[in-house]
Amino acid sequence: MKEYDSYVNSYLEYILYELNYSKKTKDTYLEALKIYRLFLEENKVNFLKINKDIANKYKAYLINKYKAKTSSLKLSAVRSFYDYLEEIKIISNNPFINIHNPKVPKKLPNFLKEEEAKKVIEEKKEDSILDKRNKFIIKFLFATGLRVSELVALKVNDLGSDKTIKVMGKGSKERIIYYKAISDEDLRNYLEVRREILKDKPSEYLFVSETGKALSTRWIEVLVKEETKNEEINYKVTPHTLRHSFATDLLNNGADIRSVGELLGHESLSTTQIYTHVTSKQLKEVYNRTHPKGKDTKNT
Repeated sequence: MKEYDSYVNSYLEYILYELNYSKKTKDTYLEALKIYRLFLEENKVNFLKINKDIANKYKAYLINKYKAKTSSLKLSAVRSFYDYLEEIKIISNNPFINIHNPKVPKKLPNFLKEEEAKKVIEEKKEDSILDKRNKFIIKFLFATGLRVSELVALKVNDLGSDKTIKVMGKGSKERIIYYKAISDEDLRNYLEVRREILKDKPSEYLFVSETGKALSTRWIEVLVKEETKNEEINYKVTPHTLRHSFATDLLNNGADIRSVGELLGHESLSTTQIYTHVTSKQLKEVYNRTHPKGKDTKNT
């Protein structure tokens, strides 16, 4: 399998340096291609001599071992690998091109209601400096819809005077984020908290540890879980929950789906559509407020 490993390595360099995929994506694809390697070895199959039947057999192999979402991701990685082999003319046709991913059941995301969000970010007199930092982080995620990876990379100099931030999102794509929901007073208070945490240690990052280093994505995930587990919320809250809450709030207050997708950094409108889970009551209010006949009809 030395030939396979060699092509896998060149493919991973290609997606990392030519396609500008993140290191995390590269590592995910590497793991998927290791699993595919095991399948090839178990079935004594040459990776350059795959037909549609073997490709379907691999799909069934994945479905038998993993949930639909994981199977779909691992199958996509192999399909992408063969796209690369076709592009560099090692094979003439991608055997996985017509092998569709398993259907992943759509799961509506959790989101914080307004009263729940207030409880999560409410400051208390006895809060320590670090408590204040932690609550501001949650407030900032809720107000901006940032991904955690984007949040931890923010630097103080990224904050624009017009309350905008240029963010480098997935695929090295830049977009503008607004933080106008953060008051000037809240920001000033946090910057003072940051100064107290650093104690004259130099750091360019907006959100910092006591050593002056940027916080890790994993640390933020644990923080959000810990800060919200004692609240009267009967479901797990993650940083993505706050991102869902941001999107839901915008849509429920009249934002159009395309604009919300731009703010979230989505490439496809279909990705944003999962957030359009407005309640029947809200739909009724919109109908009564906007439809010519609805305006003439009394609420029932």
